[in-house]
Amino acid sequence: MPCYRCGARQTDPVRGASPWKRGVCAERQVLVCPGCQTRDDWITDLDQCAACNSAGLVCRLGEIECRDCGHVRTAERAADTLVTSGAPGLSEEVAAALSRVLRRGPTA
Repeated sequence: MPCYRCGARQTDPVRGASPWKRGVCAERQVLVCPGCQTRDDWITDLDQCAACNSAGLVCRLGEIECRDCGHVRTAERAADTLVTSGAPGLSEEVAAALSRVLRRGPTA
């Protein structure tokens, strides 16, 4: 899943905790890359817990849970859709990379 703000994709992680942050935006699970986290306003885009006002939310199986206080509520939107920046999807990126490597023309 790419960063929902800039479309950057995660690379193979190094050992230890990931510098990418998870959150919920418009009731959908999103990731925020380390570069976007340097902007002061990145956390204000995320949904907040109704009980404790934390932005530490996760969305799974149609529910949104706060990692700080444990409050759970039902997600009103479809749980299987993601918020992205409009960047090309992984399948398009793979097709473009294969075309470059195999020296083929652009894919349709």
